[in-house]
This record gives sequence, C-alpha cells and structure tokens, in this order.
Amino acid sequence: MLWLSTFVLVLVQLSAAKPLAGKRWDDVAVKHAWVEPPRGWELHSTPPEDHLFDMRIALKQNKLDELISSLFEVSDPTHARYGKHLSKEEVDALVAPHPDSVEAVEAWLEHHGINPADAEFRSAGGEWITIRVSIAQAERMLNTKYGVYHHAASDSYVVRTMEYSLPAELHSHVDVVTPTTYFSTLRSMRATSFVLPQTSSLVGDAESFAADISPLAVPASCGSTVTPACLRAMYNTTSYVPKATATNKLGVAGYLAEFANDADLQTFFQKFRTDAVGGTFSHVQVNGGQNSQTNPGIEANLDIQYTEAISFPTPNIYYSTGGSPPFNQDSNTPTNTNEPYLDWLNFILNQTTIPQTFTTSYGDDEQTVPQDYATTVCNMFAQLGARGSSIMFSSGDSGVGGGDCLTNDGTNRKIFQPAFPASCPFVTTVGGTTRVPEVAVSFSGGGFSRYFAQPSYQAASVAPFLKNLGTKFSGLFNATGRAYPDVSAAANGFQVVIGGRTTSVGGTSASSPTVAGVVALLNDFLISEGKPPLGFLNPLIYSTAKTGFNDITSGSNPGCGQTGFTAGAGWDPVTGLGTPDFLRLQALVG
Repeated sequence: MLWLSTFVLVLVQLSAAKPLAGKRWDDVAVKHAWVEPPRGWELHSTPPEDHLFDMRIALKQNKLDELISSLFEVSDPTHARYGKHLSKEEVDALVAPHPDSVEAVEAWLEHHGINPADAEFRSAGGEWITIRVSIAQAERMLNTKYGVYHHAASDSYVVRTMEYSLPAELHSHVDVVTPTTYFSTLRSMRATSFVLPQTSSLVGDAESFAADISPLAVPASCGSTVTPACLRAMYNTTSYVPKATATNKLGVAGYLAEFANDADLQTFFQKFRTDAVGGTFSHVQVNGGQNSQTNPGIEANLDIQYTEAISFPTPNIYYSTGGSPPFNQDSNTPTNTNEPYLDWLNFILNQTTIPQTFTTSYGDDEQTVPQDYATTVCNMFAQLGARGSSIMFSSGDSGVGGGDCLTNDGTNRKIFQPAFPASCPFVTTVGGTTRVPEVAVSFSGGGFSRYFAQPSYQAASVAPFLKNLGTKFSGLFNATGRAYPDVSAAANGFQVVIGGRTTSVGGTSASSPTVAGVVALLNDFLISEGKPPLGFLNPLIYSTAKTGFNDITSGSNPGCGQTGFTAGAGWDPVTGLGTPDFLRLQALVG
C-alpha cells in the first residue's frame, strides 16, 4: 500500500511538472468539411509531398468579447466612451490568446517536430502564428489529404483540402487553420466593377459640364454619365475644403494583381477635376503586390480616381496586395496561401498608424467561405473599427444572388446568396443607385447573412421592412441575419481613365469608394475641430445620423430567378438607409 501511494504521488508530481506531457494528439475531430468541392472547382492532381507552403494558425482570442463590447461603446454616439478609440497596444492585448492556448498549440507543434520559435510570423497580439510546412507535414498535423484543385473559369490552381481535423482539445484553442477548405483565389475573387458601353458624348466636354453643375440642380445626365462633379453635387461635398490633411488619410485595399496608375490619375484630374492636377497618392505593396505602372487595373483606377476626386487633397493610400503564382507541380519553392484578406489585414493591423477610412470592392458568396474563416476575418475588421477606422465594402453586383443560387451543402436548394465580407456586421456595406433622381440599381447586392446574427444597432430599422415584407420569399433568406447594405451611392456610368482613355464603368465597387470619399471628408471635419474620427460607422448611422441620408424608395435587386427585394421608405436590403448628404451629416456628427 505504501509503495502504491508513493507511485501515485510520483505520477501526480510528474503531471504537475509537465501538464502537456500526457496529451493525446491522435484524438482528432473534424474542424471543417465540405460535402463536395465548391462549385466550379474540381480535383486535378496530388501535390508533391515536399511542396512547401505557409500554414497560418489563428488562436482563440482570450478577450474577444471585451474587444467587441469596446467597439460598440466607442462607436455608439450615446455612450460615454464614444470616440475614445483603442490604441494598437490596447487592441493587441484584447486579442492575445490565453497562455493555455499558446501552450497547447506550441506543444502540438513540437509533437510534430516543429519548433515554435522558428515561426515565420507572429502577430503583435500573438493570435496568429505562421509556420512553413510541407504537404506531408500538414497532412499529418491536420489528418487530411491535400489536392491540387482547378478552377476552369479562371484557370486557377490551388492546393486545398476538402476537410481538416485537429486534436479534440485544440478545438477550444484554435479558430481556424489555413490554407485548408477556403477555395477562393485572387483570380476567382469577384471585383464588383464592370465596363459599360459609353452612353454619352459628355466626356469630351467634361470641364464645361462640371461648371454647369450645382448642388441645387443636378442634371439628369449624371444618372448615366457620372463624373466627380456629379457626385460632389449629388452628395453635397462641392463646397467643402479639407483642412486636416496632415493627419487624415483614406486607404484603398486592392487585390487581383491590380494597381492604380499615376499617369491615368493625372489625365483624370485634367479632364474632371482641374484643381487637383499634380495631386498624388501613396503606393504600398503588400505580400508581393504589383505596381509596374503598365496595364493598370480597371478596379484599381476606378477606386483611386474616385476616392481622390471626392476627398482631394486628403492623402490617399493604395494597398496592392499580392497573391501566389499558379501552383507549379514541380516546384519546391515556398508559396503564400493566396488568401488575400488575411494578408492585408495582418499587414494593416501590424501598423502603428492606420488610415481613418478604408474602402474595398471585392467579395465572395458567403456560402463559399467556411464559417470559421469568415468569423475570424470579420473579427479582424472589428479590430480596425476599435482603432478608429471606418471600413466600407461593396455589396456586390448580383442582386439577391448570382448564378444558379444553389446551396453547396449537398441539398442543392435554391436560396438567396448573401455576400462576404459585405455580410460582416463590423463593416459598412454600400449598395448601388442609378439615375437622377436616384433609384436603386437592379444589380445592387443586398440581403441577410446566414452566418452572422442581426446586430442590435440595426434591429429597429430592419424590423419595419420585414413586417411589410410578410411571408414573401419565406425560406429563401434568413430574416434574423445581419442585414445589408447599410447605405448606397451611385453605381452606373462612372467615367474612369484607363491607359489614357476614358471608359464607362459600373458596379457597387464604384459606390464604395464614393461613400468612402464622403466619410473621409467627415473625418477631416472632425479632426480639424479637434475631435476623434468616426470609426465604426454603423451604430451612428442607424441612430443619430440616420437623417443624414437621402432615402431611396424605388427599384429592386432581382436574382436567383426571383424579383428580389424592393426599395421603400426607410431601410431596405437594396439601398440600405440611402445615399449620403455631406452637409446634413456634417451638422449631425459635429
């Protein structure tokens, strides 16, 4: 009996000294799985076992609830903490993982022969760890098999898996591991702009046209041929001159191997805003982003030309975020994971000083993004908002859904298809309008998330719409989900200079930079008055600033073989709260 007691005591002491020594890493459970390859993808081949790539591990954030509570408090105009945004250090402290999570993940890495000290990257808060692994290592760690998948429409090849698993005890410590089941690539990611046929000869006489526009009389031609003068008049920014240009900045996030062209911006200014000639913007290249100044992108030029056109002389920054080269079956060269939001967000969150306003014109069908991945990325946008940045996203150009709208869960049901990141509750999503007076444009993306619950800030505004809708479209959308868009702006006939020539471009990717330009001016006004910037907009615009928008009451957004939602009085999932009126908003936020 004495011998047994001594033996038990020794075991207890050993367990206390090495709490992780007895963990069973082979007790695994599925983290995420697809029932079939996402639509458009097919298995092509098996990657070499020694193919190297960067695996990213997102550890659960110990004080995420506190971060989100802080975000809402500093963004609520009725709260005592309104405008008291968090510093980078304060945010980093809130997103840091619990020491137990760090210990568990590092022990798991060591079990697989990986020294945590050799990590390629650790975020400032410690919630992201990037390690370089081979296919063979990753398959052992995640109890899976990787394949090379081909996307015929874009001729893209990526290394992904249909499912992955983690040891059961790691599920409470890890949010997501990538690259695994998120199949979207930079090539198949949808930029929402598209080229339109020229509808007017107005472009050749832009200077005289601009002189004829006043805020009190916007010509109907602005509904089909949109210039900076049109937008400045429509949204009441013409008379405002920015003052806080030493502090206030506007950031444009770009992907798809696109960059904005300096010469085209000058040509654009010469045609459409002569007082801005000579104005420039900063280029920041992230993760191998391009900036060769040859063959500029339609989306990139659209974004920077219209943020500049409205916010000038506010400093603008274009972030060109790169993606990996096409997968080479014979290559042993490490590649990145080709998951752009993570690349850009990890970069921007690591900066000490960040722009007060951002716009992004890219997105995917929500159902094509694994929910754990979408949630992790959405929470990263919350970090930006907590630090005082306003983040605009295009709502998409497929109405309530594009394509066949079939679910990818094996049931092949036809339902409305929300978009992500438009459906994230921590961004401000921008829909589209057309014509003068404005009506909803038919392609304006809008609807209700199936991943994210309806946030409290919009409940009172969304309820009347749902009540009036009644049982129409019952079962086709999630009435309790985060509703979008939040606001809207013109989306048709934007005059964009590409390669020296003026082209007509449409899409809600024109709407997002337009609203971002207006928001940047509001931030300029506040900063020049010694006040903090707006930060996360939604709690403000759904409450005390609600009357600062022009309500759009006609038009609809068909899709999925259905007529789609209809714009009406108040908020609607076609145009949101409406289009911005800078002067009204200036009075409301001041």
